[in-house]
Formats: sequence, structure tokens, C-alpha cells
Amino acid sequence: MKRRHFLKTGAAAAGGAFALSAPSIVMAATSLKFDSYVSDSAGPSWTDRWYLDELEKRTNGEVEVRRYWSGSLNKVGEHLAAARDGTSEITLIAPGYYQAELPITRGLEWYYRMNRADSLQRVCREVYQNYAPLRAEWEERHRSKVLYWTNWNYAPLILREPISSLEELKGKRIRGYGVATDVIEALGGTAIPMAAPEVYPALERGILDGVYGFDFVTAVAYKLHEIAPNFYDIGDGPHAPSAVIMNKAVYDNLPDDVRKVSDEIVDEIYGGKFSEIYGDVLSRYVDTAKAEGVSINTVSDSEKERARGLVQPAQVNKWIEEVAPQAGIDGAEMQAMVSDAIEKFDAEGTLPRPYEIANAS
Repeated sequence: MKRRHFLKTGAAAAGGAFALSAPSIVMAATSLKFDSYVSDSAGPSWTDRWYLDELEKRTNGEVEVRRYWSGSLNKVGEHLAAARDGTSEITLIAPGYYQAELPITRGLEWYYRMNRADSLQRVCREVYQNYAPLRAEWEERHRSKVLYWTNWNYAPLILREPISSLEELKGKRIRGYGVATDVIEALGGTAIPMAAPEVYPALERGILDGVYGFDFVTAVAYKLHEIAPNFYDIGDGPHAPSAVIMNKAVYDNLPDDVRKVSDEIVDEIYGGKFSEIYGDVLSRYVDTAKAEGVSINTVSDSEKERARGLVQPAQVNKWIEEVAPQAGIDGAEMQAMVSDAIEKFDAEGTLPRPYEIANAS
């Protein structure tokens, strides 16, 4: 790919009708901004860094990506609008922060319906490709293209004090995130909404008894185990579907060869790279956690099934009855598609849960 040809085609494609609405787009073919509200070592960031590195490498350096981590360009809750309006070309979106703006996407957020995080990624892609209202929510309402679906692997229940049964969660104050609050409340706990940076000091001061909705990697990276060293797998399945998106005008006007490179990288992410990257990261973080005194546990199969019955189908039905009608869609229709995708992909998942890694080592 010759630089002169690349610049010429990129500038021509990015100009014209889009120039006034997205000033940064003229340079988007060669200079892109990636904007994330989390650090470069947070769970999904390992996959994101691989995608960005490969995009630069496979275009022979013609694509340059400036990276803004930890909310250094836009604050938490601002990234969806930034991508829509062209302030950022690429960004990570966690739908839990945009409940009003992404009601249809919230139909992909639930627990106790499947087992593997790499399968959840493929389920999200399947529904996005086949359910027009979901695509329209991103591509028309927010003028963004989902490059690839991602997630936050697995979220253990993290407690200051050990428990012998989930019954002991009754009355405990547990930090929740998004639909994780449904799980906490269904199991008898008191869900406490709290921004991530506030969680460690809240545990330290005894304001919280535990945390749920922090993925394993980020929990260890944030050193939550220094105060709450008891980690429990409660059989809830993968955690927090998210999406890496690009401003749609930018994506549509990339040179064909660049868009092809991006699409090929994304295909590799779905084809096993996501599981490969996360598997390595989880293994290293499990080793770190064990070395630093974390007790990695799992509740009994009967406890998991009891919890499943408390959470599902109530969690999904709540979205069907309350959220979907406000979004103007048939929620049962979408959830039927989700169920079909789960049946298609869940058994193919390979990404192990942290307690499985711990037991195998």
C-alpha cells in the first residue's frame, strides 16, 4: 500500500458532504483517535490493543491510531456521543452506562443464560447482524458502526468475609453495575451503585461488604482483594457485553483496502483471537491473585441452579415488559433470536472461568 495513493484515496473519500459535520474525518484515513474510559490493562483493553496494533501494522503504518485511555479524552458516559458526533473515531462502549440511549442493546445484558464469554461475543454478533432494530440503534440513532462485540469475561462475587452459602448474602451491601444489581437483589443482597474508583475505599471503610459486576482481571488490577480476598464463582455466565464502535461516516469512507484490513482483523477476533488473548490474560491474573492471597471458590451446583431460578427468566421478562415497549420493539421476538444464538454458539465456547484455571494449576 503506497502512502501517496493511500492519502489521496483517503482524503477524497473523507471529504465532501461529511466535512462539515465531522471535522476530524478528513484525516480519519491516516489518523484515528481511539478513546476508552478504562485503562489499557483493563479486561477488554487487551483485545482492543491487539486490534489497534494490527490495524497499524497491516496497513504498513499508513493508519495511525492515537490512544486515549482512562477517560483522558472524554469522561465516563460521554463516549457514545463522542463517537456519534465524530469527536472520537473509535471507542469502547459499555451499554450499562447508556441505559436510556441503548435500550435495545440492553436486551443483550443478562446473567444465567449461557456459560462462555467467547460464545457471548458471537451471540451478540449474530443478533446484531440479523435483528434490524439493534443495528439501527447503533448505525442510525448513534451514527456508529459496531466493529466488534466484546465483553468483560467473568465477574466473580467478591466479599470481605467468606460465606458457606448464597443465603448469607441477605442484607449484605454489595456494589453493583447495570443489570448486575438484579442478581444482587434476587439473591437477597442490597445493591449499592458506585463508580469504579470509589469501590476500593468503600471496601476499606466497611461501606461495602462486597462487589459484584467487576470482571476478574479488573478486580485484581484494582487490588480489591487486599480488602475483599474471597472470590466466588456463582455460575452466572459471562459478564457485561460491550462493543468497540467507529463513527459510521468514518468507517464508510475509509479506503476499501483499509476497511478490508479492519474487517479481516475483526474476523480473527471472532475466530479465536479473543479467547486466545483473554485466556492468556486470565491465566496470568489467576497466578497473581493466588500469589497475593485470593481465595478462588465456587458455590455448589445446587446453589448455582437455585440462583439461576431466582434470576431467570425474571431478568429477561423485566426487559421485555418494561424496556422493549418503550423502545418500540417486540422484545419477545428479539429474545427468541438471542435464545437461538445461544443454542448455536454456547457449546462451542472455550474460554475458561478463573476458578477452572485455578483448579487446573
